Amino acid sequence: MALLSVRIVQQYDRGVLFRLRRVIAVREPGLTLIVPIVDELRKVSLRIATMPIQSQGIITKDNVSVDVSAVAYYRVEDPVKAVVAIENVGAAINQIAQTTLRKVVGQHALDEILAETDRINASIPQLLDPLTKQWGVLVTLVEFKDIQLPETMKRATARQAEAEREKRAKIIAAEGELLALDALSQPASIMEAHPVALQLRPLQTLTEIAVDKNSTAIFPAPLMTAIQDMQDIGTYFAREQLSLAAASPPARRCRPPLRPPRPLTGWPPDPPERQLRWCRSHRRGIHPRGRRRPGCTGPEATTG
Repeated sequence: MALLSVRIVQQYDRGVLFRLRRVIAVREPGLTLIVPIVDELRKVSLRIATMPIQSQGIITKDNVSVDVSAVAYYRVEDPVKAVVAIENVGAAINQIAQTTLRKVVGQHALDEILAETDRINASIPQLLDPLTKQWGVLVTLVEFKDIQLPETMKRATARQAEAEREKRAKIIAAEGELLALDALSQPASIMEAHPVALQLRPLQTLTEIAVDKNSTAIFPAPLMTAIQDMQDIGTYFAREQLSLAAASPPARRCRPPLRPPRPLTGWPPDPPERQLRWCRSHRRGIHPRGRRRPGCTGPEATTG
């Protein structure tokens, strides 16, 4: 009978003493005596308990379906309320944590859920505290354990991340070019003031090429003169036409024979002034009487 009246309460427990089914006291850790049959001692653990929240499908604010799983941490602050106010503390915390998690995730877009996880985790216990405080339970922390995205959203997120990295790379390259131009502006101003320094650069380049025993030598060409000539297109083509005209041979004209053509049968010989006119006509390619003299390769005459 003496053994039935002795109870031991652990350091991490508290004992809620019922006498005739009524709560009369809370026993601290150590040795506790009770009245057999009349008293009943229920032990309540004050340690932090872990409650896994199973994965559930949730639709975000931007209409994206995601599977979210989490884990909740809670502990009992009031042993009497934890025994009297609620039947099963673990099951109640599990259900209220699932509904609160679904509510909070549904109020945020997918990008906010992925980028602001810490802020969302901190807001969930603040919503649970007013409810769990009535049960003598304090939810210390709720953390996302896993967020599963659809395959299409995974590919879209990968493309977005790749585009973001390419944008950063281009910005960094542009900033580098700007710094390089600023660094080259000072040597350019010095070379403009001292033209001899500009001639030293090709020599330095040749020296660097010769280190590798390269047989190729590069010399700068007068590019500015060529560009200036190409700007005046009209002058360029006019000069080309004049050069072509000077190189082409003169046009071939009708030449008179070395001696007057022999008259046809039955024709009387022409007088000397007529023969002189024939020679001039041959030069002009015009023949009298609309006839063509032998030995002439010019066009037919139209006037006599």
